[in-house]
Amino acid sequence: MSLYELYIKGGFVMHFILCCSVFGFSIFLYKFFEFKEFFKIVSDKKFAFKYISGFVKNKNNEELEIFWSKKLNNLEKGISTINLLANVSTLFGLTGTVLGMIKTFMVISQHDFTTPKMLAGGIWEALLTTAFGLFVAIPLHISVHYLEKRFENLMFIFKERLMEYGNEIDNS
Repeated sequence: MSLYELYIKGGFVMHFILCCSVFGFSIFLYKFFEFKEFFKIVSDKKFAFKYISGFVKNKNNEELEIFWSKKLNNLEKGISTINLLANVSTLFGLTGTVLGMIKTFMVISQHDFTTPKMLAGGIWEALLTTAFGLFVAIPLHISVHYLEKRFENLMFIFKERLMEYGNEIDNS
């Protein structure tokens, strides 16, 4: 059975899980490359100073703090969205499970005698949506953890560069 056939058997909830997957992994890739680029900037002291001086015009510590806050905010954007999408995909999987079980019990209530084949459709839907919801949520949660750790490392290095830049301003 192909992945597409499994996707269709999962019912309409699968569309929501797929959307969580596409949006979550798109944001992850964007943040991954954004962090990679920013790491290149802050890892080289001369390049970092050039980058900072391009944003800090008056070269005072107050402006450095404002720049720090803005950069921190911009880099952090998107991580919480990935976390939300991971949680929501799990909940969509659970919703599909409940809907599949409702279908199964509707079949049971409508017939005096049921066969396993009659019940299989609802059970298929329940299990598939649970599995797909988890297949999306687990990697998204891992990506959130990865990005948070990478973010902490970047902020440590960046704060160090800002302090060094501030010291050079004070010594000038």
